[in-house]
Order: sequence, then C-alpha cells, then structure tokens
Amino acid sequence: MKFIKAGEIADSNIFNKLDERKQSLLEGGMDVINLSIGTPDFQPGKHVMEAVSRAALDPDMYKYSLNETRELLDAVQDWYKRRYDVTLADDEIMAVCGSQEGIAHVGFAFAGPNDLILAPDPGYPIFSFGPMMTGATVGLYPLYAEKNWQLDFNDIPEDVAERAKAIVVSYPNNPTTAVADRRFYEKLVLWAREHNIIVLHDNAYSDIMLNGEKGLSFLSIPGAKEVGIEFNSLSKTYNLTGMRVSFALGNREVISRFRAFRSQIDYGMFYPIMAGAAAALNGPQDVVESNRTGYMARRDALCGGLRSIGWNVPDAQGTMFVWAKIPERFASSVDFAIELMEKTGVIVVPGSAFGEQGEGYVRMALVVPPERMAEAVRRIDESGIVKE
Repeated sequence: MKFIKAGEIADSNIFNKLDERKQSLLEGGMDVINLSIGTPDFQPGKHVMEAVSRAALDPDMYKYSLNETRELLDAVQDWYKRRYDVTLADDEIMAVCGSQEGIAHVGFAFAGPNDLILAPDPGYPIFSFGPMMTGATVGLYPLYAEKNWQLDFNDIPEDVAERAKAIVVSYPNNPTTAVADRRFYEKLVLWAREHNIIVLHDNAYSDIMLNGEKGLSFLSIPGAKEVGIEFNSLSKTYNLTGMRVSFALGNREVISRFRAFRSQIDYGMFYPIMAGAAAALNGPQDVVESNRTGYMARRDALCGGLRSIGWNVPDAQGTMFVWAKIPERFASSVDFAIELMEKTGVIVVPGSAFGEQGEGYVRMALVVPPERMAEAVRRIDESGIVKE
C-alpha cells in the first residue's frame, strides 16, 4: 500500500498538458470529440424544471435554508424505501451540494492529522484529496484488473486496518466501471465492524448499471448503518449535474457531526433546488431507464466498435464511463492520450490521473450519441494508433 500525507497533492500537469493540446486543436479547426468529462448530455425532466421555476418565482424562497424541507425529506425517504427497500429516519439524511462537496468535507466530522483514511487506487481524485484536506494520512488500497477491480480485504494489511479511521468505497466504480454484489457489501460491513472503521460509500451510479443487474445500496445490508454512510446523487440519475443535489445518508452519529461542521461553512441548499429535487424523486421515473438504455447504446457503439478494429476494450459494467487498457507500445497513458488527441481529435483521460494503479489505462465518458461514438471509432481505426 502507498501512504500519502497532507500536502502531497497530485501533479496537475497532466490536465494542463491535455488542455493546452485541446485548445491548440480547436484553434486549428479540428472537430474534437471530447470523451474526457462525465457530464450527461441527456435532458432533465420537464416536471423538474417546472418545479424549480415555480419555486424561483416565490420571493420567500430566497431566504436562508438551514435544513432540508419536509417535502424533500419525505421524498428521499420514499425514494430509498421504494428503490432500495431502506428505511431512513430524518436524522439519517442530510443534503449536500453534490457528492464531490460532501466527500470533500465529511472527513472534517471525525478525522484529523493523526488519523489514517483508506481510499482506492485507482480512484476518483476527491476520494483521497478530501481526507487529505483534514490533515489525515491517506492509505491507498490497490484495485487490480485480475480481481475485476474489486477491493480484496486481504490486500489491506491487518496493522493498517487496525489503524484506519475510515475507508472510502465506491461501486459502481469510477473510473474502472466495476460493480459489486451483495456478498461484497456483506463482507465490507463485517470487516468494518471488526476493525471499528467508518465506511464512506459513494453510490452515484447505482441506477446506471449496464450489465443487466439492478444496482443496490450499501445501506440495504444489515448492520450497514452501524458502520457508515452512503452518498447518493441526483446528478447522473436525473441529469441534474448543475443543480448539485446529493445526500449523505445512514449512520446518525456521523450525519450529526457532519451537519455540525457544515453549519459553520454553509447556510443550506437553495429552496428552488430542493423543490426540483423533490419533484425528480416523486415524479415519473421513466428518465432513469431511458438514461440507462441510452448509455448502453453508447457503450455498445464505443466498446463494440473498438473491439472490431482490434482494440480489446471490455464492455463497461456500470457508470457512464469506459475503462480501456492502452496499446503496449506506449510508455504511459499520458503519451497515448496525447497522441490519440492529436491524431484523431478524440479526448480521453489518462488512467494515471486516478492513481498509480490506473497507469496503462484511459477513461472515456459516454457523453456523445452512438453515431458520434462510431465516428470516434472510425477516426481511431484510420489513425492506426491501436495497430502500430
């Protein structure tokens, strides 16, 4: 395992390089296909936009909102019971301004400079950067392709598990697209209880399962509320990324401490946004299945198309991303991403941006229609980059 202390921030030069090259290509008139950023291009439900609009016309909606509205709490409770068969009390729910903000700040509720928090490698950057902001040391537990990118508890030494205060876990996983089943979460709960570790589960993609299975909630496992919390988001499920609506859910002691911390840095969510969130949860749910079907079509066009030209890219199992091993002749994922961009105009994220274990891979976002994916495949094929 690798340990990172506060202040050891990852080099952002990778992103600077990619952005500079992208701007150069755009200025040169190249038609760029940007698969680097996971922002849905699907539309929000009309009923959600109408709810936000109605609330925004009420002058009383512009006051501080120190807590969630009754309407929103009821909507979240009904959603979790309906979707995951999980019962939540009022004090087990707290709205946050996006899961990224929530994960960035939750460590301040219980951790400090003398603590150790575990995070995945490869993993979404905020999983390690958030804990580091508290001054805690981050222990990066490795995820391996040969283990289907799923956490193997044997890869965390016993002495490390005994020291750790919390562990960040996320399935369906960004960037690897791996999923986890009920058996995995049962092991996680038992392991966390044995070592007195707080589980922080990011569940942003449970409704974007692309392998035919139904996504579940960590909180649906008996004993889960005793050991941790879950972050769930409306961003990808309902195409509401800009609204920044997510929830921290579960262990009431962690939620209480987290709420106390956030009360010092925030005044709560804008009332019209809460109205829109309640409308999304209470309203027609056809957008959820429509999104999943749309992402599957894009996944099939991209992954199937790339395999047809000789790049053996496996189908994404979950999330709105694809995780692909780069051709062996490239020294690094950055080298491959830059050459791919310059030769084809297709922009991807080097796997090294997600940690050392991500080296040798790239992440591609399913954010353009199937015909645009087919165009990306055609350009890659004609460039010869995966054949040389």
